Amino acid sequence: MPTLDDPVDVGSLTLPNRLYRAPLLECAGNGDGAVDTLIQDLEPGAATGAGLLCQGATIVRGEGGCAAPGMTRVHDPEFVAELERLTGRIHEHGSHIFCQLEHGGLRSMETWHAGYRAEHPALDQLAVSRPPWQLRLLDRLGFLDFSPHVLSTREVRELARDFAVAGARAIDAGYDGVHVAGANMGIVQQFLSPFYNRRDDEFADGVRFLELVHDEFRDRAGDAPLVTKVPVETPSPPVVRRRIDGDDAVVIAERLAEIGYDALAPVETSVVWDMSIVRGEYPARAWGESSLQPAYHEAFGGRFRTEAVKLGNRVESLFYGFEPAWNADVARRIRDAVDVPVMLEGGIRERGRIDRLLGESCDLVGMARPFYAEPRLPARLLGDVPDTTGALCENCNNCTVPQVTDEPGRCRTPSVVRERARRERDGEYETGR
Repeated sequence: MPTLDDPVDVGSLTLPNRLYRAPLLECAGNGDGAVDTLIQDLEPGAATGAGLLCQGATIVRGEGGCAAPGMTRVHDPEFVAELERLTGRIHEHGSHIFCQLEHGGLRSMETWHAGYRAEHPALDQLAVSRPPWQLRLLDRLGFLDFSPHVLSTREVRELARDFAVAGARAIDAGYDGVHVAGANMGIVQQFLSPFYNRRDDEFADGVRFLELVHDEFRDRAGDAPLVTKVPVETPSPPVVRRRIDGDDAVVIAERLAEIGYDALAPVETSVVWDMSIVRGEYPARAWGESSLQPAYHEAFGGRFRTEAVKLGNRVESLFYGFEPAWNADVARRIRDAVDVPVMLEGGIRERGRIDRLLGESCDLVGMARPFYAEPRLPARLLGDVPDTTGALCENCNNCTVPQVTDEPGRCRTPSVVRERARRERDGEYETGR
């Protein structure tokens, strides 16, 4: 059985080990300091030995599509060329980096962020089909603000081309591969999901969109690794009857592997905004920060709506408590069905559990929020370490909610911050790599 320290092939690329930093929001934007912010966030993981770092969701177009404030866009060739500074720094440490490509579609800020919507009143959301009745109801109740533009067949092809062009530019800038954001309610999941996709053209089959992205990317970037997430919508609310179940996900994965995707990351995720992808505690500290209240009110449209969102967040936390390796079962099913590596993330924290999962449920193991708590986490997980060695992350989610206010992703839990500082003083993040 492989261990975390063993190399693994992803397409034409050989990674030095099987630990990767899963995609996270860096909140770097595209301003003058964007590249420096990305280096600050990503280089520590490379310097301490992570085989792969996935830069968080970057938007393939210059307007709209951001699911949260501060997301970086990769539509501009001049900006993408500047990212060579980032990729060069990662490669200096012997690590590799993928760029994750995204467009939010109906999840974009122009749907849910009241302040952003007021500043961009003419900005419509890109939609695969007319929004489902459940979302239209939330619109009528005032919690969301839909003005969807349903993509024509020609426009779907143009969007797929934009994904591929952005990916090819990233490869030219030194990225080792491209990660298509196929879950977390972004537009790719919306193509795959029967909840969203009611089309009557060739893209009624949502895998066709990912096939077109693949073909366009190969034409421009050759055999550079191309990976994607596979959504499993079983955590969706009971009122959602049309969704991707585990059997559907296996079929989607088999088709994507046949098309030529080099690795797949199965992810349980809802069809709506909830905690199904960040399971754990209700983030009471983050909601209670007095300095963030004006920004919450701006984002959600006032005090009343903010309180309603807080209440919904608290209810969700009762359904989505922390469960170790919560994607492992579906990952195991998909790994048995495909002949490409399976990437597992979601609730993975201890080295002993990691080695048990490798070769059984997955071929690579990723962590996301633990890198907010410990940017140099690989130094403690790789090598000859006890099975009980694990991440400091307490799954409290205090790092996630403030991001709706354009706050950077960072651990905000004092006990964790103090423990990381102690470990830094004691040299536990030093490495000879």
